[in-house]
Amino acid sequence: MRQFKKCLITGICGSGGSYLAEHVRKKDKKIEIYGTYRSKGYFNLIKKNIKNKLYLKKINLNNFLKTKNYLNFVRPDVIFHLASYADVRKSFDTPLNFIKNNNTITVNLLEAIRILKINPLIIICSSSEVYGNVDRKYQPITEKNNIGPINPYAATKAFQDLISQVYGKCYNLRIIITRMFSYTNARRSNLFQTSFALQIAKIEGGKQKLLKHGNLKSKRTFVDIEDAMEAYWLAAKKGKLNEIYNICGNKVITVNSYLKVLKGLSKKKIPSKIDKKLIRPRDLDVQIAKCDKFIKHTGWKPKVSFNDSVKKLLNECRKKIS
Repeated sequence: MRQFKKCLITGICGSGGSYLAEHVRKKDKKIEIYGTYRSKGYFNLIKKNIKNKLYLKKINLNNFLKTKNYLNFVRPDVIFHLASYADVRKSFDTPLNFIKNNNTITVNLLEAIRILKINPLIIICSSSEVYGNVDRKYQPITEKNNIGPINPYAATKAFQDLISQVYGKCYNLRIIITRMFSYTNARRSNLFQTSFALQIAKIEGGKQKLLKHGNLKSKRTFVDIEDAMEAYWLAAKKGKLNEIYNICGNKVITVNSYLKVLKGLSKKKIPSKIDKKLIRPRDLDVQIAKCDKFIKHTGWKPKVSFNDSVKKLLNECRKKIS
């Protein structure tokens, strides 16, 4: 099992980055955690929850020279690359912003590592969105499925995924790619499950009357945030170099059914209606996956039950609203 002294998380003040930083600290009290951020986001929360050996740096990863200089200064043992614009619906409205940012920061990171000749393990945190709409006869989705993104955000993740494979093969960078499927994340409000939970909390508190939603027909696999962060950690500790790993839960449910479960946990009646502004021009119909390879290589398995995960999500959103 790999040992690390210095861990760098790009986008550490984002939702996923903040959860990951907290998880890394729980797993290793001695590791030095470095993080880059562009906007403060969960900066104060991270500082509150991680008391020592935490070093945060405001830096725009679109700036190659600053990125290279920072990497040369830190010289991390492991890098979790989470930084990106991550909002599928918004990517349809401003595709150029997403493409310029997400593509550039990834290439800058990889190219700086190549030029500096440092040798960190790089966990590229990709997304199940790269697969797009997979024909049902080719599901459950495995890492052998072709990728076919259907939105601008997914296209940037596909580029990130592919360029990382190129740098791994051509320049011997030590890279592992994870493709995360749907997971709970109370700190990321643009996920439909978080949006539902936040709106329910607002209705319970008298701050909103009606829950608005987009497409409810999509079917997904779900995993809890704790299990998702443990998967990232185990990918770094035990994953095989140059491998691509699906990470997914074993619960398959439609968006509509997920909403019904959330509504059932509320003491109030939660009226809801469709909002056309939330409908994506293209959306995923069914996305059922397998992550047998990841389980085999790392021993990971989801520990938090689906019902407990939904309760956790709603309770965390209630705390945010109150």
